[in-house]
Amino acid sequence: MATDIDTDEPQGPLNRWTQRAIDNPDRVYRALFYTAMLFFGVTTLFPFYWLLVLALTPNAQITGGGFIPEIDLFGADIPFPLPVPQGFNPEAFVAVFEQVPFHLYMLNSFTLAVSTTIIVLVVSSLAGYVFGRLDFPGRAILMLAILAISYFPPAAFVVPLYDVFSGGAVTIPFTDVPLFTSIEVLNTPGAMVMPFSALFMPLSIFILTTFYAQIPDGLEDAARVEGTTRLGALFRVIMPLSAPGVASAAVLTFIAVYNEYFFSSIMATSPQPGNWSPIVGGILRYQTQYTTSFNLMAAASIVGVLPVVILVVVAQERIVSGLTAGALKE
Repeated sequence: MATDIDTDEPQGPLNRWTQRAIDNPDRVYRALFYTAMLFFGVTTLFPFYWLLVLALTPNAQITGGGFIPEIDLFGADIPFPLPVPQGFNPEAFVAVFEQVPFHLYMLNSFTLAVSTTIIVLVVSSLAGYVFGRLDFPGRAILMLAILAISYFPPAAFVVPLYDVFSGGAVTIPFTDVPLFTSIEVLNTPGAMVMPFSALFMPLSIFILTTFYAQIPDGLEDAARVEGTTRLGALFRVIMPLSAPGVASAAVLTFIAVYNEYFFSSIMATSPQPGNWSPIVGGILRYQTQYTTSFNLMAAASIVGVLPVVILVVVAQERIVSGLTAGALKE
């Protein structure tokens, strides 16, 4: 007996979903949004979850594996979709401060980050004012040169900076003619804050230039009529009105310096807290020639990243508003 088939309805679930997506494009946008959020969540949150699993697992059981247990589902043993700790050892978060003075490493990173942020904000504010509010020949080329320098790999500056900071004689390039003998500043904050400031300043200059250029001239003129100087107008009028941009530059610089290790590992000749070694140097102290405390390294990583997480959560509104406002010009 023959049956009637509705030829207007696509056959197969994929064809039906495609037809509905064509009829209602919002379904596609929602699917892409959820896919992107799932990918972002897995790639960003799973490393922290894995660190937590390692931190809670006793170190003697970490190398044994077995982080993926099997669960009984309707009579069949299937692997659990996430790794779970092989034990419960929260004492690791206390032991990180007992075996190594980890708080001193955190203090070093915090001090370096704050010092660099202050220097970057002061200098980049002055440069942003010049680029954003003054008109002079070669402004666009000079701004382009600053941005181009920011893309240079940090490794390109290591050798000459190390020679200068180690107290060696500085000569004219490609000659043996001495210019001066530098002062040794290795294992001091100066050997790290100066390179950090130079590396992270171009981005702050670009952000603040964009913000300062949007402040109406009338506000600055009114301040100057009241008797203040250009410098006074910058710090009393322009910077307060550009608070989102200033906050964005400060937070981005602080986070970048707080997480930096490349220059710090070279300018601090040994990973000792007295040599201003940062957090990563402290984490590596849990590894010796014969043993590696994986759980302590994981716990120290979580403890070390907490200040940055708190800062981002508190200042996220400022960061987003600053970056988006700086990208638009009315």
